[in-house]
Amino acid sequence: MALRLLVYRSPIGLQLEFGWPAEGAVRYRVTAVVVGATVGAALGISGTLLQALLRNPLAEPFILGISSGAGLGVMAAMFAVHQLGLTGWIADAYTLPAIIGGLATLAVVYGLGQRRGLLDPVSLVLVGVIVSSICGAGIMFFQHAVTTGLRSEFTLWLMGHIPQTVSPWTLGFTVGLTLLAAAWACRMGGAMDVGTFGDDEARSVGLRLGRVRFLMFALAGTLAATTVAVAGPIGFVGLVCPHAARLVLGPRHGALVVGAALAGIIMVVGADVARQGIHLGTGRMPIGIFTAFIGGPAFIALLLTGRGRS
Repeated sequence: MALRLLVYRSPIGLQLEFGWPAEGAVRYRVTAVVVGATVGAALGISGTLLQALLRNPLAEPFILGISSGAGLGVMAAMFAVHQLGLTGWIADAYTLPAIIGGLATLAVVYGLGQRRGLLDPVSLVLVGVIVSSICGAGIMFFQHAVTTGLRSEFTLWLMGHIPQTVSPWTLGFTVGLTLLAAAWACRMGGAMDVGTFGDDEARSVGLRLGRVRFLMFALAGTLAATTVAVAGPIGFVGLVCPHAARLVLGPRHGALVVGAALAGIIMVVGADVARQGIHLGTGRMPIGIFTAFIGGPAFIALLLTGRGRS
């Protein structure tokens, strides 16, 4: 986070700067740090909740289609704003459409990923990929339906970015939701530990499994969707960070939630720092490219080692 405050490259990429920003630029870099840290922590927590909820180490918002569903909701809202010529606060109110799209997608994947009343890890991932593709087709439809100038703006947003300006309401809601989710997940760490053993074992010790799962479902989907509304779809953070934290802290979810949140901050803010130093003559590289370079091989490794079936 300190490096993100100190390292900066202008949008046209003429010179890499290192040092405390000028007075007029401080708030932009601080906003980028806060957004990056919040998005990383939210995705890390969301991935942890999904992996515990679905008992699937391959579960994460991007792979299960939540990010694509939220992106489709945001894209539909952006299209409506453009077509209707809306201005003011409503022109930037994309959080609600993102949450609706993300939760609806998660509900569809959860329902179709069951076999004889039980969640099948492989089917869950396959359904997530297919639903994500369908949402992607919807996104491309809205991209095609707008003017060329706006189409390029949509494309850049879909690659993932950490904005340096964001509405105070959206940022406050995202930060507050992430802190609330972290506090609840830490408090319910023991219940999530018990829930991973199986439904019968969980109920035998008095755990209200349905209530816990509903809250995990709602929080995981809402966290992932709000990050899409703020920063666009950023993939694989929710997959890599819980596994990285688990290697250091072990499987207990109370500590794992905090570790995954910190790992998410490192991954997202670190990627935002790294992209400042890379200039190919076309502006700063989208952050989603960096996270895909890290998360893609990690996903393949988990799949090939058989952990996705555990």
